[in-house]
Amino acid sequence: MDLAYIPSPSTGVIHLGPIPLRGYAFCIIIGVFVAVWLGNRRWIARGGKPGTVADIAVWAVPFGLVGGRLYHVITDYQLYFGEGRNWVDAFKIWEGGLGIWGAIALGAVGAWIGCRLRGIPLPAWADALAPGIALAQACGRWGNWFNQELYGRATDLPWALKISEGPNRVAGTYHPTFLYESLWCVGVALLVIWADRRFKLGHGRAFALYVAAYCVGRGWIEYMRVDEAHHILGVRLNVWTSIVVFLLAVTYLVLSAKLRPGREAIVEPDREPATVGSEAGSASADAAKADAAKADAASGAGTGVAAKAASGAVPKAGSEDAAAKAAAVATEAAAPKTGAGSTSKAGAAAEDAESEPKEAGAKAPEAKKL
Repeated sequence: MDLAYIPSPSTGVIHLGPIPLRGYAFCIIIGVFVAVWLGNRRWIARGGKPGTVADIAVWAVPFGLVGGRLYHVITDYQLYFGEGRNWVDAFKIWEGGLGIWGAIALGAVGAWIGCRLRGIPLPAWADALAPGIALAQACGRWGNWFNQELYGRATDLPWALKISEGPNRVAGTYHPTFLYESLWCVGVALLVIWADRRFKLGHGRAFALYVAAYCVGRGWIEYMRVDEAHHILGVRLNVWTSIVVFLLAVTYLVLSAKLRPGREAIVEPDREPATVGSEAGSASADAAKADAAKADAASGAGTGVAAKAASGAVPKAGSEDAAAKAAAVATEAAAPKTGAGSTSKAGAAAEDAESEPKEAGAKAPEAKKL
């Protein structure tokens, strides 16, 4: 007698009138929303714009669904093209069967197209999405629970999954590999978030860490499963795939850290460079006009000072020194950031300031005689 176990749903479909609501589809949809929500927050924190993640996901998600289904159908073709099978079932995605490797590979193609259209780097976008993708997988695995599929070997552990009798399955209690992988994916998401904050991962390294960490868990979980699968040298195909993809991800991590250390300074450039350029040009022109006006005003002020010195407003004992200082002030005020017109004004002011003090000095002895 089983004292404790995880029950399986009696059905994976709820009918709302003529409309079937499938648990597997709901889990996939929830996962997509979680990935986009978290990815959007991380993208904004990296300096991106709100909504960019969702815009690119419009390309990535459909490509990912097609890629995931293709991988599943190709690697398990006997389920759809074997004797007594109906090839039309290959299109019934709601009945389960999505390969994560195909979903990531073809989803990356869709994301690349979206990134190209927005003018942003794909690695930066992938880094922002990495933990969200892991959480999406954690949600999606519960779809296997609704469909009573992809369980492990028989067990009598308290957390064993109870499977009912049905097509291609035998009633009993088995390892809930869907739950193992779901929890593992949550751990991968937390690992990527922590590592990204701690080491400032960039240029696709956060995504590579997600891939490597997921492959480690997928390897031992896949080894526990008992559903029909292809084997190479006695090992399930997906285990070999996990090993190969893990090595590729680690290699990318090491090489990327050496060739492109640090993180992208700008992840999403402005999409309206012409507008920004015209505004900057207008601002520069206004600044130039303001500088010219200041220079003209200073030149006029310097000339006025020199005129006062020549007319005797400056004390007679230092008339020559005062005139020289006035000329220097006028020259310095007119010289910076001005054109030829301002320079000529400064030169004229300086010459007037130099000639007029001489006349003032010549008149000074006559004043003493008086």
